[in-house]
Amino acid sequence: MEKKRVVITGLGALTPIGHTVDEFWDGLKSGKNGVVNIDRFDTSEYSTRFAAQVDNFDFSPYFDKKELRRTARFILLGVTAAIDAIKDSGYDVESDPESIGVEIGSGIGGLDMLETTAALLKEKGPAKVSPFTVPMMIIDMVAGMAAMRIGAKGPNSASVTACASGSHSIGNAFKIIQRGDAKGMVAGGSEGCITPVGLASFAAARSLSKRNDDPTHASRPFDAERDGFVMGEGAGMVVLEEYEHAKARGAKIYAEIVGFGSTGDAYHMTAPAPKGEGANRAMKMALKDAGIQPTDIEYINAHGTSTVLNDKNETHAIKDVFGEHAYKLNVSSTKSMTGHLLGAAGAVEAVICSKVVQENIIPPTINYENPDPDCDLNVTPNKAVEREVNYAMSNSFGFGGHNAVLIIKKYS
Repeated sequence: MEKKRVVITGLGALTPIGHTVDEFWDGLKSGKNGVVNIDRFDTSEYSTRFAAQVDNFDFSPYFDKKELRRTARFILLGVTAAIDAIKDSGYDVESDPESIGVEIGSGIGGLDMLETTAALLKEKGPAKVSPFTVPMMIIDMVAGMAAMRIGAKGPNSASVTACASGSHSIGNAFKIIQRGDAKGMVAGGSEGCITPVGLASFAAARSLSKRNDDPTHASRPFDAERDGFVMGEGAGMVVLEEYEHAKARGAKIYAEIVGFGSTGDAYHMTAPAPKGEGANRAMKMALKDAGIQPTDIEYINAHGTSTVLNDKNETHAIKDVFGEHAYKLNVSSTKSMTGHLLGAAGAVEAVICSKVVQENIIPPTINYENPDPDCDLNVTPNKAVEREVNYAMSNSFGFGGHNAVLIIKKYS
């Protein structure tokens, strides 16, 4: 069966460094930092007291007051970005709602709803628990609600693979269109878990940076002094469309998605496999799926979490896959600016790669001050650079050993 070409015709992003795709892209190019001291709850007893928040955003144009009261934050963020993406695409959903579906993932989902309800149950008893608790807590509801708001009646599901959720969602949506099961898909990831339990849990796992005296320099991927990741929140969405369908309606096209690789480490709950073995296979699988050689890739948006093990193992995997070409690539970790958006990270980074191949500008890895000999690639330190990019790779690796790699190509 002939594979359909799949292009990206719409983008949506709601992030700590920009509330629209244009704001976000400008922030990336300028090296904007989204890390702040947490102001939503008392963090005085926490070992980490900062995160990358989406602040000062007005959801009222997207949700009424009743919806705002009862809707988990990851759904607010995700549905907003999905609406923005479909508007950007100009896709006429109303005329053919069954032609377009939704695939949106999250790593943690409605943790805020669970925490609030647990406290209410303890304080006031079961009679006060909202009937919306479960619907607003479960991860699939962001895809369900986005479909309701957009009117999309095609394939609808949610990928849950920790920090690879956004990339898996886009990769799965890509395959749905490629095999002819839909003409379009709204795909991405959303996360809103900067909550007391969310922060305490990652801190207890020793995953987070503790640079409380200097939080804006805490997310420092590939730097020798990195000490953990910085939690972030937000959402990223793409509208994927079968090429002939997009062409027939005169859609603007940002880029083409051409490759997807997905593997499992089968190694450890939280640590990556030694030398990035699972990541290695996912990159090779994506290259094979795209039908290209390693030397065709010019840019990699790394998973690059700013943890000691991840950055070291990812570097090793890249060098193993790309050989000498690894040193000719530009690599960057935009998590240095956005923090780690967990289940939304891969989707936001797919948005970034779409802009990279469109505009030939590579965003930097900020806070890179002390080179680590174990992470000796060109990580595009501190300043954006101009470079012709025909193929970009986006890496996402999640707790549980989930690996997802996307390859995005310049549209021609």
